[in-house]
Amino acid sequence: MKIWLITIPAMVIAFSGGIVLNDREWHSEVASEPKVAEAPLYWRAPMNPNFRSDKPGKSPMGMDLIPVYAAEQQKQQEAGIVTITPAVENNLGVRTAEVKRGQLVQQIETVGYVGYDENKLTQVNTRVDGWIEKLYVTAEGDPVKRGQRLFELYSPTLVNAQEEYLAALKSRNKGLLRASKARLSALGISAKAVQRLEQTLKVKQRISIYAPQDGYVANLNVRQGMYIKPSVTVMKLVQLDSVWVMAEVFERQAGWLKEGQPATMTLDYLAGREWLGKVDYVYPTLDSKTRTLRVRIRFENNDGMLKPNMFTRIAIQSRGKDNILMIPREAVIRTGNQNRVVKALGEGRFKSVRVKTGLETPEHMEILRGLRAGEQIVTSAQFLIDSESSVTRDFERMNFDDGQQKVVIVEGRVNTVMVEHRMLTVAHQPVDIWQWPSMTMNFTVDTNVDLALISEGDELRFELRDMGEQKYQISKILDHRHEEKSAAAHQHESATDYPAPDTVSSRNLEGSHTGMLMGSDSSEAAPTHSSMQGGSK
Repeated sequence: MKIWLITIPAMVIAFSGGIVLNDREWHSEVASEPKVAEAPLYWRAPMNPNFRSDKPGKSPMGMDLIPVYAAEQQKQQEAGIVTITPAVENNLGVRTAEVKRGQLVQQIETVGYVGYDENKLTQVNTRVDGWIEKLYVTAEGDPVKRGQRLFELYSPTLVNAQEEYLAALKSRNKGLLRASKARLSALGISAKAVQRLEQTLKVKQRISIYAPQDGYVANLNVRQGMYIKPSVTVMKLVQLDSVWVMAEVFERQAGWLKEGQPATMTLDYLAGREWLGKVDYVYPTLDSKTRTLRVRIRFENNDGMLKPNMFTRIAIQSRGKDNILMIPREAVIRTGNQNRVVKALGEGRFKSVRVKTGLETPEHMEILRGLRAGEQIVTSAQFLIDSESSVTRDFERMNFDDGQQKVVIVEGRVNTVMVEHRMLTVAHQPVDIWQWPSMTMNFTVDTNVDLALISEGDELRFELRDMGEQKYQISKILDHRHEEKSAAAHQHESATDYPAPDTVSSRNLEGSHTGMLMGSDSSEAAPTHSSMQGGSK
């Protein structure tokens, strides 16, 4: 019995010890697993983010390449992303559409006015002076038929010409007869009237004038009993079975017009009806005041529903493109200097992106850059999302070339002042945001900075601006400190704290661009000056 009592506690202790031992062994195994180091995606130059390499090395300016990791790239890509919960998305009424490829036809929308087809307009004049004894058409707009009597004219000239013709008939002088008959024809007497004169041998005191075509009376300029001359337009006769519509297009759209292009027309008083026509003529001159170009469009009007001076809306079908990238027009957010759209990234995430647009129609717009086929974009409530995305200042950094911040604050000491070139040679401290080490560089200086106040050895805290193409300019002096030192002290500090420009290796210079690196590599860069004002540590 005692043996059993001793054995049981021993088994319990041994079992417990095994659990503890095993637990320690498990923790030991976990702790002993080595931590895997994250491999860089690529290496890039500190001063030029567009220069990349798949392995470590030196940049074209002799600086060590900087590794870029997945986490850093993901952080950059997430700038400007807005996350919205499904409930808020539903309340905002967010709608999306897919970026697609297809055909886009350019359309010019404008307005115009209905006018007469001047190819079917006839002007009525007389060839002799006289008096209108009887006027059969008394009001503008009256319809007339071809051959209908318009008015009767008394003219002494016509009376004399008839008498001369009758005299020639009695004389039987063929030459005189031909001359007098030709004179009657020149004065506007028809061949039928001359034949009637030969039959009756009686002079008519009043000659009737007949309508040369069907149409309507326009511009009636005479009244009964009025004396007229050949220079006076008695009336105009117009036909309305076809009309002209005069429209104007903007100067930027002038190159889209071509004769023969199809056009559609609608009017307010006949809602739902559409007329089809063609561009008849594009006028050769531009209106200097309105900066618009006149275009003439011809429409058939067999039922007479189109009336002169009616206001119309015109849509001219211009050139088109096939297989282009396009999105709904309402998705584009227009600003003063750029166009943007809001991309739907999925899972309630949205981001505003800059796009370059091309052809435009009332429904769609061509995308030249900024989107790809198959992506989702927001077509409703995009303005609210865009404003929220802009809060992150993503658009201030957005650039199709790189995303580098354009202005930074830098501290450094002046080594050389080149007044004639408006340049300073500055040994500056590290610029972390641009990932620059301490080095000596040449900078151009903005015209608002007085170089006469700057001397060699001065310590500056200044605003440095990225001008693009690896050019950098000092735009503003924020803090300026003059150092009064002995020549020996100055020479000692130049040899220890800052590298002198004459130690530069010429093989490491990057051409003659502004903002040139003066140190041969990053290992020779100057340390931070401990007595710098505004940035002392």
